Amino acid sequence: QVQLVESGGGLVQAGGSLRLSCAASGRTFDSYAMGWFRQAPGKEREFVAAISWSGDSTYYADSRKGRFTISKDNAKNTVYLQMNSLKPEDTAVYYCAARTTPLPSGSYCSYDYWGQGTQVTVSS
Repeated sequence: QVQLVESGGGLVQAGGSLRLSCAASGRTFDSYAMGWFRQAPGKEREFVAAISWSGDSTYYADSRKGRFTISKDNAKNTVYLQMNSLKPEDTAVYYCAARTTPLPSGSYCSYDYWGQGTQVTVSS
């Protein structure tokens, strides 16, 4: 079993930055690929970014490329999402997820464990 706890969300003005963190506990963290998803009110959960267990391979939704960066620190059992040049349309609850395979995926259904989410609000 893996427990995931997100932090770092908050209110930021458009153009600003936030760094989200996801701390994992439980089973061995460094054999899991990790992902970030988000869900805005009234919308479906959508893929943001993912990273392989080793941290060598990353995968982004096209609209987030260049603004968001995912990284992983296996020594700290933590995955990060650096978000720059934030836009009001980035407002959502951001979720961290883990899948019990080493390769990243943009598919919501392929993740086995989820955190509770952290709210990100971008004001215009």
